[in-house]
Amino acid sequence: MCVIPFFKNLFSKQTTTIDPMKKYLIAGLGNIGDKYTNTRHNIGFIILDQLAKDHEAKFETEKLGDIAKFRFKGRTFILLKPNTYMNLSGKAVKYWMTKEKIGVENLLVVTDDLNIDFGTIRLKGKGSAGGHNGLKDIQDKLNTATYPRFRFGVGSNFSKGRQVDFVLSEWTKDETSELIERIPVACNVITSFGTAGMANTMNTFNGK
Repeated sequence: MCVIPFFKNLFSKQTTTIDPMKKYLIAGLGNIGDKYTNTRHNIGFIILDQLAKDHEAKFETEKLGDIAKFRFKGRTFILLKPNTYMNLSGKAVKYWMTKEKIGVENLLVVTDDLNIDFGTIRLKGKGSAGGHNGLKDIQDKLNTATYPRFRFGVGSNFSKGRQVDFVLSEWTKDETSELIERIPVACNVITSFGTAGMANTMNTFNGK
């Protein structure tokens, strides 16, 4: 008796597909290039780099950005660092949402915010771009302002009219020391978003 077809059918039945409702796109915003690596505007990249390291995921350069994937508590997290530069972030976000068949409710955009005290966390399910060009482009490309965003406060310690210089400058020595404690919290926010949901994560972390 030939047993090969039997085993072939057995293995094919065991093949599973990923439930699209349990798949999340986490888009960390920033600018590519060494001169931007340690700047405030790149906090989205910085957080995703640590999250990938925590889960032993490796970024690989693919279309419109660097991608890393990992599984956690039955969920699949797809990390995206767009290589389109901040002001064109929406192009990469929309492409990977379409490619991975991820709905807007399972998208989380991680970005800096000048209007929040340094290190403070704020999650919202919708809202305006607030003058942030990366968020504005995502809103334009998705044709909606109703998408989850995770804003990490970088403070506003700059003189009038110098906000661009401020976000594109590097962290101070004191800020760098505090980031060592704040980045792990930010990583927990992201995994909580995928496992506990938006409302629970907001209640747990907002303002912390």
